Amino acid sequence: MSDVKSGPDTYKGWLFKWTNYIKGYQKRWFVLSNGLLSYYRTQAEMAHTCRGTINLAGAYIDTEDSCNIVVSNGGTQTYHLKASSEVERQRWVTALELAKAKAIRMMQAESDDSDDEKSGAQADKTELQTTLRSLSSKLEDLSTCNDLIGKHGAALQRSLNDLETLKLPPEGSEKLKAVNERATLFRITSNAMINACHDFLEQAQSQGKKWQKTVQYEREQRLRLEETLEQLAKQHNSLERACRGASVRTSAGSENPAGKVGGRGGGKADASDEDDEFEFFDAMEDAPEFITVPAESKHKRSGSNVSGASASGHLEDWNSEDLKHASSSSSLGQEMVVKKQRRARIPDKPNYSLNLWSIMKNCIGKDLSKIPMPVNFNEPLSMLQRLTEDLEYFDLLDKAAKCESSLEQLCYVAAFSVSSYSTTVYRTGKPFNPLLGETFELDRLEECGYRSICEQVSHHPPAAAHHVDSRRGWRLWQEITVSSKFRGKYLSIIPLGTIHCEFPSSGNHYTWKKVTTTVHNIIVGRLWIDQSGDIDIVNHHTGDKCQLKFIAYSYFSRDIPRKVSGVVMDAEGNAHYILSGTWDEKMEYAKIVQSSKGSSGSEGRQKTVYQTQPAKHLWKRYPLPENSDNMYYFTELALTLNETEEGVAPTDSRLRPDQRLMENGKWDEANAEKQRLEEKQRLVRRRREAELASAAEEGRKHQSYRPMWFERKEDPFTREVSCVYRGGYWETKEKQEWKISQDIF
Repeated sequence: MSDVKSGPDTYKGWLFKWTNYIKGYQKRWFVLSNGLLSYYRTQAEMAHTCRGTINLAGAYIDTEDSCNIVVSNGGTQTYHLKASSEVERQRWVTALELAKAKAIRMMQAESDDSDDEKSGAQADKTELQTTLRSLSSKLEDLSTCNDLIGKHGAALQRSLNDLETLKLPPEGSEKLKAVNERATLFRITSNAMINACHDFLEQAQSQGKKWQKTVQYEREQRLRLEETLEQLAKQHNSLERACRGASVRTSAGSENPAGKVGGRGGGKADASDEDDEFEFFDAMEDAPEFITVPAESKHKRSGSNVSGASASGHLEDWNSEDLKHASSSSSLGQEMVVKKQRRARIPDKPNYSLNLWSIMKNCIGKDLSKIPMPVNFNEPLSMLQRLTEDLEYFDLLDKAAKCESSLEQLCYVAAFSVSSYSTTVYRTGKPFNPLLGETFELDRLEECGYRSICEQVSHHPPAAAHHVDSRRGWRLWQEITVSSKFRGKYLSIIPLGTIHCEFPSSGNHYTWKKVTTTVHNIIVGRLWIDQSGDIDIVNHHTGDKCQLKFIAYSYFSRDIPRKVSGVVMDAEGNAHYILSGTWDEKMEYAKIVQSSKGSSGSEGRQKTVYQTQPAKHLWKRYPLPENSDNMYYFTELALTLNETEEGVAPTDSRLRPDQRLMENGKWDEANAEKQRLEEKQRLVRRRREAELASAAEEGRKHQSYRPMWFERKEDPFTREVSCVYRGGYWETKEKQEWKISQDIF
């Protein structure tokens, strides 16, 4: 092909690779280097994602017809390739054969060098395998001998018994008796030896299994380390290219502002990569409706305003260092931030055994919110506190409030909506169901510029209302109703309700809903959590919209786990930004330069190809605290949520006794206290229902349950009736007049 590139030790080009019977041959970018044949979906993927590699040293290469090539390592990897012409096929075959011969020579040379100097790890592994094989062989021999001794001993005993029945002279009888006694002693000794051999055999087999597990674990660790090193090497390569591209653009100045981009992260100075100005990918079979293509912006940090916003508020002008300093900086404007010392750990989680199946078998198909569960399934936080954890990355909304462009602001709001799921990746514990009237406040006004109040406003169905005020130019509120269903193998958690975020200075008002959370391997295996579904974030003031897609994990998918992708569009439907990343790690954004219609996907729909500037970090997850695996995998914020604090309402989750007992490791006492609180709540509910029925019989009005700090109103944007904050909590706290609060604990 015309785009095949070769060098002294590399050979690159497009080939068609057989994928499956549905999609047939797909166009892929192949790279032959250092005896390895690797392939990528696109040339740009060379910077970050390799789809497969075959070592040619042990592979065989065959040609099926004038255009087809088969490369296989004799095991699980076989590539059926097709070239566009016989001439091109012959070029690839020649390059593959030469690379294979060179790889074999290199492998032999390395083998000769390593004969005298074996690494300690490899020697240990070989010695362990040899020991296991020798021990297994000896055990088989010993077992065979045991069987033979048993058979011969039984035969000898039968023969002696037959002799005793014969009439022998007295002298012969005495000798026969002596022989019989010796045979009996032999049998007893043999039985004792056989039992000892059985014990030895069982112990040896047990130890052998442990050694095999150890070897398997070390092998998996080595593979993980190799994958990590490979990823680091790719990132290092990407950074080097970015640095070279930056130096080329700096030296060229304004006379040559547009450099050729070879991958995500920057330009490339190699003459061999000077192809077309724009690079369009072949359609990915599992891409979510669009394909992104990196392209270099024609104006970098100049007076030009590419996105229509002022230069001071550009997302494009934020690099990773800017984001790092902005996230760590605690001052916005001239605001002084007061740091308060808060706890950094909680008591370690105790190890309690529990018969899981005896509890869960009665829960299949039922709503778990109506079933009393022991605290063994919980974490020492309430659902109100988990809802407050959405504010872990509040600084994204602080940055959004400073944006002058609504489209840039929408990028930050979208990143904030994704960041709320990052705390759930390891958190498989169930939060405590709040009691009706339970509240939770989080006052971070002096430290972070916001304060939050939550209240459980309904018991069946369970619903929590949440309101946040920030002095940095934003407000957030939501009412979330959680529906959970246990399906035997997995648990589905479906949040119902709308989240609102408002920026008063601009009038921008955003709404969105949460996606479905699924907890897998409830009965057997290790618990793991996945998020799936779509989020549509709408700006009701301007009509801007962001469509986010949380892709469910699939064993057969080649996508990275926990993937999130999205498009930010204006009111006319024109795309301006591409968002990509994972809900547990990070999100990136890329400014769209140009879009066009690409080839049809697997379902016959055309996919839009977006040409973008290099992607930059928008949000990144904070690392977990040390020893977090023994502290329910809590984040730094989660560790402080249940910290005792003076002046809170008597209904605050921090004062809930069963939750406090569980946090302190007293799970038996916590279970007893949890049953007491739930029974108390049931008595109150039955009394309220009796009063309501009595009022209905007498024909008088009776007010149903009314939340303390929230009231039900119709939302003007969504036309939904939901609980919104009526005010008064912080004023009541300042006066410490809690007469309105109920006795729920």
